[in-house]
Amino acid sequence: MPALFDKFTLKDITLKNRIVVSPMCQYSADDGRVDDWHLVHLGSHAIGGAGLIIGEATAVSPEGRITPGDSGIWNDGQAELWRPVIAFLKKHGAVPGLQIAHAGRKAAANRPWEGDDHMKPDDPRSWQPIGPSAIAFGANLPRVPHAMTKDEIVRVRGDFASAAKRALAVGFEWLEVHFAHGYLGQSFFSPIANKRTDEYGGSFENRIRFLTETFAAVREVWPARLPLTIRLGISDFNRESQPIEESIELIKRFKALGLDLIDVSIGFNTPDVSGVPWGPGFMAPFAERIKREADIPTAVGWFIADPAQADAIIRDGRADLVMLAHAMLDDPNWPFRAAKALAIPDAKWTLPAPYAHWIRA
Repeated sequence: MPALFDKFTLKDITLKNRIVVSPMCQYSADDGRVDDWHLVHLGSHAIGGAGLIIGEATAVSPEGRITPGDSGIWNDGQAELWRPVIAFLKKHGAVPGLQIAHAGRKAAANRPWEGDDHMKPDDPRSWQPIGPSAIAFGANLPRVPHAMTKDEIVRVRGDFASAAKRALAVGFEWLEVHFAHGYLGQSFFSPIANKRTDEYGGSFENRIRFLTETFAAVREVWPARLPLTIRLGISDFNRESQPIEESIELIKRFKALGLDLIDVSIGFNTPDVSGVPWGPGFMAPFAERIKREADIPTAVGWFIADPAQADAIIRDGRADLVMLAHAMLDDPNWPFRAAKALAIPDAKWTLPAPYAHWIRA
């Protein structure tokens, strides 16, 4: 079986190892524009030796932002600002990826350190969230979203496709569509958030329609030679959630439409997460099941930090890639530390020469 430091090839892209920096929202953009913060944040992980670095959830439209500080790619000017970030990642051996997203009913929130709750409707920075139905998420996000019209569904579908074209034009080589974490795509899939009575709600076939149509629109503009992936919340782990069997069937539908890899995650369509089986690497068994039953490459994160644990997930065939967030923030040079822990020969050469030459062993 492959191991953590083995290469991974998907379409025309080869990663130097199986370590992925997961998208981590920084809430530090101005009107969707990334800046030096994003260059340093993502660049530090390229220096640290990760094989793939995926930029944070980047909004496909202004109302698709989680907060006013989200990065965006709804215009060409925003897209162009990613070029120096992409160039730096590639220079230091990492494949540059981007996650495109729409926050849906979770949009129009304050940044986490400013409350992590919905902005007041009369806040001049705020806007009206949208979603499949006029049902609030609840808890700290009480605002009722506007139930999308069919024209709005068509518009947002086009926004995703336009974002994908911009991402390609500026040099991203890996694209992830965000259909997890209670954001717009996930909320259409979820019977918790979607109470529509038209062709976009109710039955499984109807609840997946927005997701499959949107993915097909992105697939049409994203080249077949580059990886196109999805992050999907496979369950909220409660009785109201879509069953995991539905998620597996949806992944099979995505695969038929041209999906290359599935990033396995959680639904988060409800503030009640009491049923989530929290624990080290707790999503790995679900990724393994999906990999087997849908016959598709998988990536998995959540509470993966120990190098031996990450290596075992790859060696045991539970997933093809491991997604790291907290561990990489704790130590941007995590790949080097992992290589030492796993007794990889010449571990210091996981680092670039300006760092590696300082290390004696």
